[in-house]
Amino acid sequence: MKDYFKTSLVLAIICAVAALMLSSLNSVTAPIIKAYNIQQTINALESVNPGYNLGKNFAIDSEVSPYYIPLTENGNIKGYILELSTNGYGGLITIVASYDLTGKVMKAKVVRSSETPGLGKKSDNSWYMTKYIDKDPIPTTKTQLSSKDSAAISGASITFAAIGQALFNGSEYIKTLEAK
Repeated sequence: MKDYFKTSLVLAIICAVAALMLSSLNSVTAPIIKAYNIQQTINALESVNPGYNLGKNFAIDSEVSPYYIPLTENGNIKGYILELSTNGYGGLITIVASYDLTGKVMKAKVVRSSETPGLGKKSDNSWYMTKYIDKDPIPTTKTQLSSKDSAAISGASITFAAIGQALFNGSEYIKTLEAK
């Protein structure tokens, strides 16, 4: 009986020390991870801007995006940038995309994803996103692509459809902005 108590006490102390160490490590790394994610988003916003001036970030209450950023030239709105989220095969995918005033995708980039390397992770590459650029309608299935393009994304149908649907939803939202 005495050995059970001693073993339990030792395990409790080990758990307490491990929890304290993990908590300390988290308090050190959390701000670094947050700063990294913010910088990644800033870099992505710059990469999808087709050369216009970035306007003020407008927070919105929408399932499509948490905000939109107008793209302006000489004081005239030329398009918008949205941050979009969708669920791919490996989990949450965060995308930033710029749209013209008609809702066509001008540029798009995956900011974060947990997709399968070699398959859905292809979406991180710039060539992958060209499948959605200037398309009307925005493709949401591989059947809407040429056989060559369809073969290029082979093995990543769920990722392709998820990104396509998010970009389509963003396009529809942009059309409502322009209708106002």
